[in-house]
Amino acid sequence: MPEGHTIHRLADDHNRDFSGQQLLVCSPQGRFEDGSKKLNGQTLRSVEAIGKHLLYRWEKHTLHVHLGLYGKFRRHSMPLPEPRGQVRLRVIGETLAFDLNGPTACELLTASEIKTLKNRLGADPLRTDTDPDSAWRKISRSRSSIGGLLMDQSVIAGVGNIYRSEILYLLGIHPSRQGNTLSESEFMALWELTVSLLKIGKRYNRIITTHPDEIGKPRTRMNRDERLWIYKKPACIRCGTPIQSWKIAARTVYACPTCQPQT
Repeated sequence: MPEGHTIHRLADDHNRDFSGQQLLVCSPQGRFEDGSKKLNGQTLRSVEAIGKHLLYRWEKHTLHVHLGLYGKFRRHSMPLPEPRGQVRLRVIGETLAFDLNGPTACELLTASEIKTLKNRLGADPLRTDTDPDSAWRKISRSRSSIGGLLMDQSVIAGVGNIYRSEILYLLGIHPSRQGNTLSESEFMALWELTVSLLKIGKRYNRIITTHPDEIGKPRTRMNRDERLWIYKKPACIRCGTPIQSWKIAARTVYACPTCQPQT
């Protein structure tokens, strides 16, 4: 599932490429036919990212998209190719278009439904209007593992499985540690690192948690294996200890027992 950096990057790209234009909208697959008819011919005003969710605000309607595990956007130049696969939504602008395949959600929301969506999401590290204190309050009161809390979108919106393992590794925090055992300074370090890494991910359009000084290459030249410290690695890059992996929140988490001692 795309993590928050990808969704915010998509919002920026779609704002740049389509906002302010009167757009043609259709549903080649047919599953969003009624909604596409309401949007067709309207001007797109803006695109907003919240965690892993996108809100497309037209003149009269708001479209909510959540990619989930299988959703994917395809960007097209003119002339447009024939729809590929099960295209839920096709949006056509003046010079560019995009197709949306396989999203978990592609729906029109009312103002009250948008408010409900936002209220159930936690602090988004990539939004300037976010409230990190809300995340701290939830973590500091919880006996759940920090590895599970980081996957809970009602705590911090936008962090996924890869960032979870990488952030906790860099901070030396074991994923099984209870949230209420973290100090406020540890949380602030976690929050600031999360903001920093997600901004890097958005800028380079890929998850990069290693540092150029330690890898010996600029981020633009790192290969896939060099971009991450611990995720799906057999051994710790820093100390050589075999990496441990197990399930937390139904996804596999990775940790170094030496660099992240369980206290």
